[in-house]
Amino acid sequence: MEDVRVLAHFAGDPTRAYQLIQWLEVLEVLDAAHPVGLVVRDADSAALVRERTRLPVLHAESFADLTELYAELGAKVVLYVNNSPTNFESLVDARMLHVHVNHGESDKQSMASNNAKAYDRVFVAGEAAVQRYVTGLLDFDAARLVRIGRPQLDLPRAPLLAPSPRRTVLYAPTWEGDASYNDYTSVVALGEEIVRQVLRVPDVRLVYKPHPKVTTSLVPEVAEAHGAILRIVAEAAHEDPDAGHTEVLSGDILAMMSQCDAMVTDVSSVGLDWLYLCTDRPIVMTDPHGDLAALHEQAPLSHCADVVDARSVGSLADLLADRLEHDEHHLARLAMRRHYFDDLAVGESTGRFLTAVSELVALRDRLLDDGGGAITA
Repeated sequence: MEDVRVLAHFAGDPTRAYQLIQWLEVLEVLDAAHPVGLVVRDADSAALVRERTRLPVLHAESFADLTELYAELGAKVVLYVNNSPTNFESLVDARMLHVHVNHGESDKQSMASNNAKAYDRVFVAGEAAVQRYVTGLLDFDAARLVRIGRPQLDLPRAPLLAPSPRRTVLYAPTWEGDASYNDYTSVVALGEEIVRQVLRVPDVRLVYKPHPKVTTSLVPEVAEAHGAILRIVAEAAHEDPDAGHTEVLSGDILAMMSQCDAMVTDVSSVGLDWLYLCTDRPIVMTDPHGDLAALHEQAPLSHCADVVDARSVGSLADLLADRLEHDEHHLARLAMRRHYFDDLAVGESTGRFLTAVSELVALRDRLLDDGGGAITA
């Protein structure tokens, strides 16, 4: 392990392990240029991640374990996929450069956290993310931001869904968040009616793929609504077994998108992943709080999507049927894709990521050779 140059630090329990897992394939690509190690603070998470990657997984439960490990490794750059308070134990090490990469690109308020000021660099997708930080935080140094696109979306994936002659509509709601300000889920307010409406679309296959934390939610209203949706899907599949209606409660949603013709989703990274990969296909966004003006202000994606709320969700079947035939927002989505991801084509984000990490590895060495000092680009 002495040759490890880049670490990915993850502090979270298994229900949050998806935050690191979505980076694993990208980190395996990076490993060919700069050997990578994964530092996982929770034992159960470490066991889970070991099953998903060939990269070394290093368990460091306590702060003492972490400092001892860092002293042994001599790595140069540390990547962080979330804003766990435990990250600050890792940030204590001043011999490495610390980079926040997050675990998705979305318009959720939590995406522009004041915690970003603690990192030497913050990797973001594009102009929308830059504006999110600049306008959302006080006295933030935008020079810390590095635009890399979304490298996770570049990698080929084997299709997860069986082929279908029907038009497939994906309903992919997010979870309720860890605070009311970060609650964007449509599961409680709209979920059952969304599913019923999708099932009314002619010649349709419904796929329900909720955020992983919806399936483990301890909030009674979320758990009840999720259970009700599952029952509706199961009943529809029983009544029309040839349709292929299904729920997918685990697995990579990115491996499903290529087989879907339209998507209904909330404010989350899933909508922007769809924009990047499926720009030519319609998307419907939910407004569970019934505040369209706030949605338009916070989530630019909503300007190139149809939006449904409690008042309009009853006409979703007709809306989807029309959009599957007449996609009025295609050109607007092309422009919005540039806003979120610059002009990157699929495959180019990974190149930007590798270059950005390589530059920081070299910068760290120069700074130590010069005897330390302020980090400058």
